Amino acid sequence: MDNDPNVADVARNESARVAIFDTTLRDGEQSPGCSMTAKQKLRFAHALSELGVDMIEAGFPASSDSDLQGCAEIARDVRGAGIATLARCHTGDIEACARALEDAERPRIHVFISTSPLHREHKLQMSRDQVIERAIMGVTLARRYVEDVEFSAEDALRTEPEFLAEICSAAIAAGARTLNIPDTVGYTTPGEIRALFEYLRANVKDAHKAVFSAHCHDDLGLAVANSLAAIEGGARQVECTINGIGERAGNCALEEIVMALDVRRAYFDATTGIDTTRLVPTSRLLTRITGMNVQRNKAIVGANAFAHESGIHQHGMLKHRGTYEILRPEAVGWAKSQMIMGRHSGRAALADRLKELGFALDEAQLNQVFGRFKALTEKKREVFDADLEALALGSDARNVGGWRLNRLHVSTGVGDGILPTASVDLCSPEGERVTEAATGDGPVHALFAALGRATALHLEVESYQVSNVTTGDDAQGQASLTTRVRCADGSHDEVTGSGTSTDILEASALAWLDVANRLHRRHGKAAGDVAPRAASALPRDIAVGV
Repeated sequence: MDNDPNVADVARNESARVAIFDTTLRDGEQSPGCSMTAKQKLRFAHALSELGVDMIEAGFPASSDSDLQGCAEIARDVRGAGIATLARCHTGDIEACARALEDAERPRIHVFISTSPLHREHKLQMSRDQVIERAIMGVTLARRYVEDVEFSAEDALRTEPEFLAEICSAAIAAGARTLNIPDTVGYTTPGEIRALFEYLRANVKDAHKAVFSAHCHDDLGLAVANSLAAIEGGARQVECTINGIGERAGNCALEEIVMALDVRRAYFDATTGIDTTRLVPTSRLLTRITGMNVQRNKAIVGANAFAHESGIHQHGMLKHRGTYEILRPEAVGWAKSQMIMGRHSGRAALADRLKELGFALDEAQLNQVFGRFKALTEKKREVFDADLEALALGSDARNVGGWRLNRLHVSTGVGDGILPTASVDLCSPEGERVTEAATGDGPVHALFAALGRATALHLEVESYQVSNVTTGDDAQGQASLTTRVRCADGSHDEVTGSGTSTDILEASALAWLDVANRLHRRHGKAAGDVAPRAASALPRDIAVGV
């Protein structure tokens, strides 16, 4: 039986399986500005379970009654992923964890104590023997409540290797199933951490009885690199957070470590159980909950991760996407790659974008449009589709077919019984007058709801921004809108639009209609087949200003 190649393959796959321990709700939430309500934490815990993480660290129950109750609610409601809670090696902390995990399907108590000379002397004021004694007590007590106990040696990377091996051996003997070796202050390097994991696996007594875990911080920008090196050294669990949020500079970013293992699977010989197509939606959910935006050049989930402006890169992408992309954007949850039209873009990219917008230009026409396009890029940082349409048509894009805004009226206010209301008067693509009104949580929400009713096209708004394009009291504002639509064939499409006006509500309406007209030009009457969404699904109003 042992010689069966299928059995051998399974064994190899199991040995190379890296568990993903997500600590967004504990370490991540501790970062300034990222605190969440109990309801938000529960919603995000469900999203993490759908993502496929192996273990969710729900919080630190001993820190407050609200955190204990929040952890208990997650333990009660979330299934699929295991639920862990954090405790110092103190009786009260561990008992709080046990109460929080009473209804968990797969509970884990995660106990920790500092081990480095710096922490022992200045933080704990304890000797080596006292630290080991306290660690044994913590693990032993935790095992009375749950079978799955994880032990962490805080500041492990600045701890004497022989003492680290000694306390890890004691933790295994006391019943720990997972040994976490955290780089608490983001100090180590890939070579160092790989060597340390190799050393511990060779020198910890009964090391085969526990899973070794890496928890790396990003103070020197090395969290992901160090976590990958730890895997090379034998780690089979990585502790990480969505978008890399966490104390100080943050933690190892889940989306980056997962995709590094996925893209370089042959090199690392390791896999995870993550549904990678849910990485971008989960990242965006966290952004909406915390209000902490992701930098545009952030790997995997940043807006520029699959965006190309350079003419050379765009030309290569049009020939074969593999020239400048090592993974498909669809694999991580993006709709598609983006060709950003700007001063570095070339003729090939312009021709391709115009073709997507429905313009079939001959060589002479393309030369004329390209000349006007280059002139425009000297005035604008980014050229939007509406600009390209105006260039191709030689006129203002607002005068070209599709839906047109005749007038709008928006009323708002603060107080009981006052509902923001919007009414719109449109001209349809067929030349008919259409009027509608709606209420909402704010003026923009009401405006978008009214436009959705008037056009029978309800859009899922992914992002909405307003910025000034001129200066002074009469400055023009530009509203930029990114929407996600589900087409009749079940596929999804991301469509952007923009509008400019001295009135930001008019600019917002024009941006929304820009999206509607883009869909109309692509699909004609079939645009109405886009699956409608209830107005309540639209996002709440965003504070805007120019």
